[in-house]
Amino acid sequence: MKILLIGEYSRLHNSLKEGLEKNGHNVTLVGSGDGFKNYPVDIKLDSYYFNLKLLKPIAKLFDKLFKISLNEVEIYFRAKKIINHLKNYDIVQLINENAFKTLPSLEIILIKKLQKNNKKLFLLSCGVDKKSVEYAINKKFRYSILSPYLENPDLKKSYRHILKYVSKSYVKLHEYLKENVNGIISSDIDYNIPYLNEKKHLRLIPNPINVDKIKYEEIKTINKIKILHGVNSKNYLKKGNIFFDKALKIIKEKYQDKIEIINTIDLNYIEYLKYVENSHIVLDQVYAYDQGYNALEAMALGKVVFTGAEREWLELYNLKENSVAINALPNVNYLASKIEWLINNPNELKYISKNARKFIEKHHHYITVAEEYENIWSKN
Repeated sequence: MKILLIGEYSRLHNSLKEGLEKNGHNVTLVGSGDGFKNYPVDIKLDSYYFNLKLLKPIAKLFDKLFKISLNEVEIYFRAKKIINHLKNYDIVQLINENAFKTLPSLEIILIKKLQKNNKKLFLLSCGVDKKSVEYAINKKFRYSILSPYLENPDLKKSYRHILKYVSKSYVKLHEYLKENVNGIISSDIDYNIPYLNEKKHLRLIPNPINVDKIKYEEIKTINKIKILHGVNSKNYLKKGNIFFDKALKIIKEKYQDKIEIINTIDLNYIEYLKYVENSHIVLDQVYAYDQGYNALEAMALGKVVFTGAEREWLELYNLKENSVAINALPNVNYLASKIEWLINNPNELKYISKNARKFIEKHHHYITVAEEYENIWSKN
C-alpha cells in the first residue's frame, strides 16, 4: 500500500513507518519533527519565519493581543503549497486532531483536500484531543494531566494548549473528523477509555517500538544505582515532575552513597536516549494509566520505569504489579518508598528489567503493531 502519515508525537509515526516499510509498504511521513525533539520526517512542515529571532517577538505579541498564532497561519500556507502533491495514497493517518498544527478552520480545509485526493482517512487519538480533555475536565479519571489545573484553576494559562481542544473551533474540528474519517484508533489506555462508547472508534493499538534499533543490555553488577529524571519544561506540571523532584530529595538524603541522580531538561531525542541508556531507573510521569513513548523505549532498553502502570493496564495485559514497570502516583512518600524498595532490593531491578524488555517485544514490536494497523485499515 501507499501510506501517508501526517504529524509526529514522540516517534510513534516513525516507528510505525519502519514497521510498515519492513512489511513492503511505501510510506511518507509529513510533520514538524515534534518540536525540539527533532524526529526525522520525509517532508518538513513547520513554522520558519515566525521562529526567527527578529519575528518571534512579533508573533508572540500578536498571539497575546488577538489570540491568533502567526506560526500556525504560516504552517497553513506552507501546507497549502504541498497538499496537492499528497495524493493517490491508499491510507492517510493523522497523528492527532490537530495533526498539521495550524488553526482548526484551516486544518479542516487541508483535511478536505486530503480526502479529495486520497482513498481512506484515519485518525489517531494520541496526545490530548477533545474527548480526552473533556473526560478529564469532568473528573472521570481518578487523576490525569489536568489534575493540577482542576485543583488550582489559577494555572489556566499554563494549560492553554490543552484546554483549547474544548474551545468552539476545536470542537468543530473534532466533529468534522468524527463524521468524515474511516475510523479512530487509540494509542494507549489513557486515550482509549474516553472513546469506548464512540461509534467511529475502532480499537486500541499499542504504540510500536522498533526493538531492532534498541539494544537490550542485561543488568549484571550495580555499584551505584543511576536514577534519571528527564524533564520537558513545557510539561513539568502536566507530567507531575514536581512529585519526582520532592521524592528524589528524600532519597538523596538517605542514600547519597548508593545512588547517582541525573537530571536533564529539554534534550532532543538522541541526547536524551544516551542518558536513558546509562541509567537503571527512569522517572517518566505520574498522571497516566498507561505508558507514553519515552517510557516504552526505556523499557525496551531494560530500564525500570516509573510511569503509568495502573490496574486497567495490568488487567489488559494480565500482569502482576511491579513486575514490568512501577506505577507512578502523584504522591511523594509513595514514590520515595518505591525508589527505596528498589535500592534495597537490587535483584528486583534485574527482574523488572528483563520483564520490561519481554513485554515490549511481545506487545509493542513495531512489525507486529504495523500488521495490526494494516488489518484494521483494510477492514474499514
